[in-house]
Amino acid sequence: MKNKIILSVTFLLVSLLAIPQKQIKIGIIGLDTSHSKVFTENINGGKVTDYPNFKIVAAYPYGSKSIESSFKRIPGYIEDVKKHGVVITNSIQELLEMVDCVMLETNDGNLHLEQAAEVFKAGKIVFIDKPLGASLDQAIAIVELSKRYSVPFFSSSALRFVPQNIKLRNGEYGKVIGADCYSPHRTEASHPDFGWYGIHGVEMLFTIMGTGCKNVSRMSTDTIVDVVSGQWADGSIGTFRALQKGRSIYGGTAFTAKGAQPVGPYSGYLDLLNEVLKFFTTRVAPVTPEETLEIFT
Repeated sequence: MKNKIILSVTFLLVSLLAIPQKQIKIGIIGLDTSHSKVFTENINGGKVTDYPNFKIVAAYPYGSKSIESSFKRIPGYIEDVKKHGVVITNSIQELLEMVDCVMLETNDGNLHLEQAAEVFKAGKIVFIDKPLGASLDQAIAIVELSKRYSVPFFSSSALRFVPQNIKLRNGEYGKVIGADCYSPHRTEASHPDFGWYGIHGVEMLFTIMGTGCKNVSRMSTDTIVDVVSGQWADGSIGTFRALQKGRSIYGGTAFTAKGAQPVGPYSGYLDLLNEVLKFFTTRVAPVTPEETLEIFT
């Protein structure tokens, strides 16, 4: 009798494992950034191994029509994603009818509010790539739309989810009492200062320090570097060095109760993609809208 029970349980477990998981369909809005190409290669190529049931099935290519460095990429990226079985749609509405969730990748933050509004109205959960918007007012409006339609979203740089940065965030080295972070800084006239690219380094700093920055000061040499210092409510100080020249490097130093620790450098997109697909599964955002708005501010 005991052996029969064991065999029955074993058979049940094997049967459950053999049931194929329902495919969850993702749509991409915006093929004007390399993120769209790389994310498609990773997800449809089976590299995000914890979430094999996700697939990018459709993409609406636009995308910036005014920022040359962005829109000139669109034709090439259309061909790239089509190689991975992605259908190109003529409108966001057409895309929304085909998918369960959305990655809003449009490089031009000026379009995020109107594009996100369509997604929220359709009730589709969404990851919004940086920058959240092209102004603080736009970013706040996106958060309000998310609340109005009860549709969660999150927005983040990939640098947030570097394993070393998560360890610092979670207190594995003791309390963080200060940090110095750096990243490349390139500007775009249609976006606020650090909102276009320097946001990567700012996000690293807030990942490690948390929210609560009260005062900010800045020094600049115009063409070489900007250094921004912030004082947090607990008296700790964090700095961001925005590198306008030289190699594109990301990193820094965190000062903790256990001594100085490195801030993790850029390590690819898999950590971010794992968080995005986890979010699509649980509907629980790994970053609060309030923290995202403080970073943007």
